[in-house]
Amino acid sequence: MLGSTLPALACAQPHDDTAAAVAGANAGLVALDWTLAETLVALDMPPDGVAQVSDYHSWVGEPRLPGSVMDIGLRAQPNVELLAQLDPAHILISPMFGYLAPRLERIGTVDTWAIYAPQGATWSQILHLTRELGAAYGRQDEAEASIAATEARFETLRRALPEEMPPLLVVQFMDERHVRVFGEHGLFQAVLDRLDLENAWQGETNHWGFSLVGLEALLGLDARLVVVEPYPVGIEEKLATSALWQRHPSVRDGSMITLPPVWSFGALPSAQRFAELLAGALADS
Repeated sequence: MLGSTLPALACAQPHDDTAAAVAGANAGLVALDWTLAETLVALDMPPDGVAQVSDYHSWVGEPRLPGSVMDIGLRAQPNVELLAQLDPAHILISPMFGYLAPRLERIGTVDTWAIYAPQGATWSQILHLTRELGAAYGRQDEAEASIAATEARFETLRRALPEEMPPLLVVQFMDERHVRVFGEHGLFQAVLDRLDLENAWQGETNHWGFSLVGLEALLGLDARLVVVEPYPVGIEEKLATSALWQRHPSVRDGSMITLPPVWSFGALPSAQRFAELLAGALADS
């Protein structure tokens, strides 16, 4: 599923100074999954290697990966030669990349961590993942501190919001006529719940928390649009002349909010990033 969120990419090639950097890297953790990578950074144990580093920064945004983190290739096709040189003790993957485990186990211990399972509340799963990662890699105190700080920040943001807020419609463009609209089961919905904000989308969603719909499905909803970047290449220009898009009341009256990229399949760091960005935009408008 996540492969569809990104353009086709060539296999990442190591930089000229890769060998020197690898030689100085501490054998530790690498992460193919960006949700796991952002959580490791938040727990003050950034991995030695992450798949598709530049795309992580394009789609996740924050927390940034330290400059020492090595790009280990594609999430679906990691560079096993570079991984072998890094010699990690643990390679962290999500179930989506479970098919890679037999190859990766020749290099290091493969740890599979799940999130966004069909069963269970999203927020509970995020907290569980944070605590489990902390317990597994010796960062229990950091995990609890991160959870407490995030929940306290949510309360502060919630109290600062204007009292009267219209329903929101959170979307991300796939092409000029189709969007992901986010609702039940997703990270964005979990944040809206904690900020006491209403989601105008009450339709069905998958276990990742979104539905793929045409723009016409949004027209009948009385809501303020929240568009989460990045836009696919060239889409903004096409939307400027799209009669269908321009018909939406939130576009017509100029109330639409555009947010920088937030990883909609993320964990605690992405939840706080979305809350900060959304609350800031609502307070400023």
